[in-house]
Amino acid sequence: MKQERVPVLVVGGGYAGLSAATLLAWRQVPVMLVERHPSTSIQPKAFGVGPRAVELLRPVPGLEQTLRGIWAGIGDNTRIAIASSLSDPDPQVIIDESDADFAFLTEATPAQQSGAPQAEVERVLRAKAEELGADVRFSTELLSLDQDADGVTAVIRADGVETTVRADYVVAADGYRSPIRQKLGIPTTGRGELGNMCSIMFDADLTGLVREREVTVWYLRNDVLTGVILTGTGVGAHVLGVNYDTSLGESEDDFTMERCVELVRTATGVPDLKVRILDRTTFALAHLLADRYREGRVFLAGDAAHTMPPTGGQGGTTAIQDGCDLAWRLWLVLSGQAGPCFLDAYDAERRPVGTLTANAQLANLGVRMPPAQRADYPEPLDDPLRAIFGCRYHSTAILDDPDDDGSILDDARVPVGRPGNRAPHVVLDWEGQRISTVDLFASGFVLMAERQGRAWMEAGRLARERLGIQLTRVLIDEEFVDVEGRWQQRYGVGEGGAVLVRPDGYVAWRSRGEDPDPAATLERVLRQVLSR
Repeated sequence: MKQERVPVLVVGGGYAGLSAATLLAWRQVPVMLVERHPSTSIQPKAFGVGPRAVELLRPVPGLEQTLRGIWAGIGDNTRIAIASSLSDPDPQVIIDESDADFAFLTEATPAQQSGAPQAEVERVLRAKAEELGADVRFSTELLSLDQDADGVTAVIRADGVETTVRADYVVAADGYRSPIRQKLGIPTTGRGELGNMCSIMFDADLTGLVREREVTVWYLRNDVLTGVILTGTGVGAHVLGVNYDTSLGESEDDFTMERCVELVRTATGVPDLKVRILDRTTFALAHLLADRYREGRVFLAGDAAHTMPPTGGQGGTTAIQDGCDLAWRLWLVLSGQAGPCFLDAYDAERRPVGTLTANAQLANLGVRMPPAQRADYPEPLDDPLRAIFGCRYHSTAILDDPDDDGSILDDARVPVGRPGNRAPHVVLDWEGQRISTVDLFASGFVLMAERQGRAWMEAGRLARERLGIQLTRVLIDEEFVDVEGRWQQRYGVGEGGAVLVRPDGYVAWRSRGEDPDPAATLERVLRQVLSR
């Protein structure tokens, strides 16, 4: 049997797996990705890549621009409503992104969210991963996976040929039912399977029913069906999702081509609509949370870690963040900058966020269901936008302020830059060019201080040499000018203070003011953060 060796094996070619492979390859970590399907999805599936996920993808040259270009080709706004059909004269509008609700995002980040469909995003991520040197193998099935103290041994099969792959670590991004999660015996909680849906991709002239350059998401309730219809998908087609109940004897076999046509006509409210069915597939709606995200050298990501209903549009974005998050952590350990125990922080930090997001999506589903079916569903977040940049981390890789309250959600509209928070966006002038503090992160740790904190710059130089880590030193208002005078306020430091930011753009530690021995303090902080 053929044998191969790779530092990281990624199983699954969806959002989480492709993001991990892309960011690992960008960091020059050899990575192999295997996916049993022959290609990325042709159905649009999820829509949108949130601005936080775009921030994490942004360092890869050309990636943000490509995603932005896809969005420009789809539409400018999104409307979500509850209605009987597309012809409903009085839909109950839930979200209208043409409103000013999202205006604060321009103050919070230089990144722009993308409305691109999952099919297009996956295609772009796959191409970028391959361009960067990732070994991406579709039509390749994982047959077995076993681990020991020194690594993981997997057997894969493609074109009837079996290959043994030895890896240091495995990213299990193998979906909702995750055979890897089941093999590892990782328990799950949550409400489980919530129902089944047939996704019907179709072509039809909907002139007069939908607005030009707008993504429309209508949750449908009528005597014939319950489900959702999406237009402006960006893949040259529309999608109708119809719920069905297997406990009542219903199955995917019921969705013949003839019935699909009639369902589309009911959903649009146009009885004689000319419809061409392009594709159909079925999937389960579920709310499932893994009890842990790490088992030895294997890490769960995406739906394998947290399956959630699509209501709210954060499932795909959360999966991308998982993949990007694992990439920088694995890079630090494989390059010797962090100790192996540093990887424990992945579960400690990402699992609470996955749970928060999945529960919020479940609550959104309850709101959009008929009242009789909403029993025991959680309440939606008071401010859903708060979670976009307000999620906080707590782990050994974060040194909390002494007065930290342990919260996992902050108000992103009023950034405070405390440890465990995403480092706030501040506009800087760098040699006549306007950039963001966000643009300084991703390539390694960043130590930031203002003019009275020069001693921290020398401390950073010494720590970088002694620990052999990638650390950039930034003295505000010298090489980088604080254009709007906001840095100290947004990062919560006074004269002589300093802030340490991780490659994921999260604040690891800060000193609000001067320190009697900055070199010793910084080295101690970095050793603790990196599990050295």
